[in-house]
Amino acid sequence: MAGASVKATVVAHGKHDKVRIFKMRRRKHYQKHGGHRRAFTELQIGAVNA
Repeated sequence: MAGASVKATVVAHGKHDKVRIFKMRRRKHYQKHGGHRRAFTELQIGAVNA
């Protein structure tokens, strides 16, 4: 909708759980470990005005 507005407040900042990454090539003696944690912002929606 054109002209709509949303009121939101920031509740928390943080990081999600770790995602394990494991790469391997068979018979080539190649193994690689890694990890990643995505940052997030948690919002609380107070009101939606249309």
